[in-house]
Amino acid sequence: MDGELATWLVDLRDSVAAFLAALSAFGQTMLLPSRLQQIGVALGLAALAWLLGRVLGPRLEAWMRGLQGRPKWQLRLLIVLRRALPLLLFVLLIWLAVGVFAGIYTFPSRRYVLVLVAAIATAWLAISLAAQLIRNRLVRSLAVWGLSIWATLYYLGLLDETSEALDGIAVRFGTFELSALAVIKAVVLTAALFTAARAVTIGSSRRIRGMADISPSMQELLVKLLRIGLYGAAFFIGLKAVGFDLTGLAVLSGAIGVGLGFGLQKVVSNLVSGVIILLDKSVKPGDVISIGDTFGWIEELGARYVSVVTRDGKEYLIPNEDLITGQVVNWSHTNEFVRLDIFFGTSYADDPHAVRRIAIEAALTCSRVLQHRAPVCHITGFGESSVDYILRFWITDPTGGLTNIRGNVYLALWDAFKEHGISIPFPQREVRLLGEAAAGPAPAAPEPPPGAAPGASAK
Repeated sequence: MDGELATWLVDLRDSVAAFLAALSAFGQTMLLPSRLQQIGVALGLAALAWLLGRVLGPRLEAWMRGLQGRPKWQLRLLIVLRRALPLLLFVLLIWLAVGVFAGIYTFPSRRYVLVLVAAIATAWLAISLAAQLIRNRLVRSLAVWGLSIWATLYYLGLLDETSEALDGIAVRFGTFELSALAVIKAVVLTAALFTAARAVTIGSSRRIRGMADISPSMQELLVKLLRIGLYGAAFFIGLKAVGFDLTGLAVLSGAIGVGLGFGLQKVVSNLVSGVIILLDKSVKPGDVISIGDTFGWIEELGARYVSVVTRDGKEYLIPNEDLITGQVVNWSHTNEFVRLDIFFGTSYADDPHAVRRIAIEAALTCSRVLQHRAPVCHITGFGESSVDYILRFWITDPTGGLTNIRGNVYLALWDAFKEHGISIPFPQREVRLLGEAAAGPAPAAPEPPPGAAPGASAK
């Protein structure tokens, strides 16, 4: 064991020494007077580009805010260029300086440093612009920094020495050796594969969701299977790139299975329930459901939960297991038609035939009430002070709300009854106080409100 550690330390020392020697040799070449002059010119141009960016930046932003009717991709491109404005100005100035030095000096060594700095700055600019395609900020920052370091080492001619130094930093697990260089390559490859998998998933998801022949539930299932397959393939390819023996995952999978059996039953239950929901098509995105006191429409079917958005803007994350084991009211499972009932009563003095006709006509004046499925009105009983009715009507947009459409129909009934002189009775009570304190005459009964039936009082 001590011999292996000593050998590893010697290899590491040699790799680091070789890298430092190459870096020292490159630094000594930069101490020549002509190259120091070029370094000074590059630093001056960098300061000038920074000052120009501070001056031109606010003016460019003011001009961008005045643009109207432009495509989104143009506005995004302008925003990216605004952020990279100092680096863009430096690239233009440094290449202009290269052209000036080429016209003054014949020997390429007189402009070697300027060409080198211009090439590195151009690579940084290209990397910064291309990285805007990555939406995740952390991944974007890692990609910009990693590619910028790689491009710098490449143009400086230190890539091989850096690779050897990183390869010397390694740990050994029996016959398996893991170096820093292999880890970096695996991370880069895995990140690239994950990015490609995400792009393919987004494009394929749009095409799958656009297929009208496939039900929404099967569309979601296909999208999830595609996402899991692509991301899983990217992960295992990244492990293989490191040199990891995938047969060792058998032991790991067994340990994971034991962990699932002891502590993750609910998680696995929700995952399996999500697959069952997608397969049996009981609910799908856009369905209006009621589960317990929650009423809303399904926004998304997740692997662990279902996102239900209510009319007041709240988003409930309901575990998939609750939809499998509990009672769920799906207002739009087999069709989009929803029937609503409202109850009211009128005076015994009013003609019930006219009341039914007027109620149906009033309901039809509401825009959301269906015309081809005409409302119906029936007598449900003779109450103490009124004839009781039920009015039934149909709608096709429960996501628009149920309380508001009921309220609109009640208002239409109120207006129609007021127009035709139909009264809505209500119970009244007369209270008399007995005894010496209340020996005077009994107080008069309160007058009924306008429109109430004259015989609607109860003693």
